[in-house]
Amino acid sequence: MSLSLETIIIIKKTAPDVTKNVLQISQRMYELLFTKHPELEKLFQGDPVEQHKKLAVALSLYTVNIDSLGMLQELIRKMVSTHTKAHVLAEYYPYVGEALLAAIKDVLTDVATEEVLNAWAEAYEHLSHALIEKEKLIYAKSPKR
Repeated sequence: MSLSLETIIIIKKTAPDVTKNVLQISQRMYELLFTKHPELEKLFQGDPVEQHKKLAVALSLYTVNIDSLGMLQELIRKMVSTHTKAHVLAEYYPYVGEALLAAIKDVLTDVATEEVLNAWAEAYEHLSHALIEKEKLIYAKSPKR
């Protein structure tokens, strides 16, 4: 699965806005996610502020390096490790994506046009696909949960 050139251009164009507001986007995303899916809150055992910061860093790095997943391999490795330890399932990803897009729309307001949100949806789908595939490999090797 690869990203369209149009999506890469749009994500790179919105990178300054996302980076500038990334902590607010992260906080809003978790707020929306846990409001709609409170059952997922148990997956996040650590300090909420630290979790917001981790997501903020991941979003910033992904935004800046959208055209080179190779630059993100260490970040992806850490995310996969964290997700598999917490038993994150593939079916949770759409919930997070929905909350992330809503958070981007809420925080970036006028910048978050339909075109921008569609690009972010594609970018999120791209990253989540990479994470899910790597997580499946780990789950397949580990004893049943």
